[in-house]
Amino acid sequence: MARPNYIELPTGEQINILYEDRSVMAIDKPRGWMLVPFSWQKTSRNLQAALVSSIANGDFWARSRNLKFLRFVHRLDAETSGILLCAKSLGAVDSYGNLFESRKMEKVYLAVVHGTPKETEWTCRLPLGPDPEQRARMCVDTREGKEAETTFRVLQAGPRISLVEAHPFTGRTHQIRVHLNESGYPIVGDDLYGPQPPAPGKNLGLRAISLAYPDPFLRRRIQIRSPTDTFCREYGFDIIAR
Repeated sequence: MARPNYIELPTGEQINILYEDRSVMAIDKPRGWMLVPFSWQKTSRNLQAALVSSIANGDFWARSRNLKFLRFVHRLDAETSGILLCAKSLGAVDSYGNLFESRKMEKVYLAVVHGTPKETEWTCRLPLGPDPEQRARMCVDTREGKEAETTFRVLQAGPRISLVEAHPFTGRTHQIRVHLNESGYPIVGDDLYGPQPPAPGKNLGLRAISLAYPDPFLRRRIQIRSPTDTFCREYGFDIIAR
């Protein structure tokens, strides 16, 4: 029997595998899963814990690959969907983690924002740091904040909401969300940085759609893409030609 192109968790949920080689596996992370250490048990939606449990159970998707280890290399916010790169060994965690830290990972996101941007392209370079007044929130900190840079390009503009492509060159916590809010275009469904109170029933309009990097083991450039059709339709936008 061929190995499946998806992960089936003990809960029965399936997560599509977008790319795989001997060192890494890229999955299409659904909304609602937190990326925290395996030992962090304050939520039942701990994706790392679910993966470890599934591998330990010998579930077929892992057994068919003789997979003993899988750990996320970078983080996506719990309500952000899209490409998540996972490593198959501790050595690979370090090697691919270094690519993120050295800014050799090219990341692209889609963001659905409130309003109609005045410019079709712009760059935000506001430094970011923890918000001293609210835990788990980031803010612009021009004195002690870390450098952060994101470029934005409008793909489809509407009278109330618009579809924007975001390229973060640094990897600060909540970087895209804060930079868009500071630009005057908060992300739809963002209950931390968006309009208060947030509109009910709206999912966070943020999805990781592309990851490209020079592979340290294969010695070639890898580009991974995630589907965008469902995400675009959810917010009433045309499908993006890719």
